[in-house]
Amino acid sequence: MDNLSANEAKTQFGNLLLRVQRGPVGISKNGKPTAVMVSSEEYHSIELLRQQFLQARARQARDAIASGNLVDGEAFFDDLEAGHLD
Repeated sequence: MDNLSANEAKTQFGNLLLRVQRGPVGISKNGKPTAVMVSSEEYHSIELLRQQFLQARARQARDAIASGNLVDGEAFFDDLEAGHLD
């Protein structure tokens, strides 16, 4: 992944827009990573994956409820936040 300082991103904004069409660009401020800029297309792909993940989790929860396989709600949300599907 390409990386730029916040100042470089500001002064080279047009170039930054071209670079994100090829892939994500990390932006750091005071030497610390603070943001990642992606193309609109990549952002929409990420959002679609996130939506599909949440839909899969909802289906799993419905199936578990239907089969009587219940879990603690807090444990369910802990797993969800951690990204676990099972």
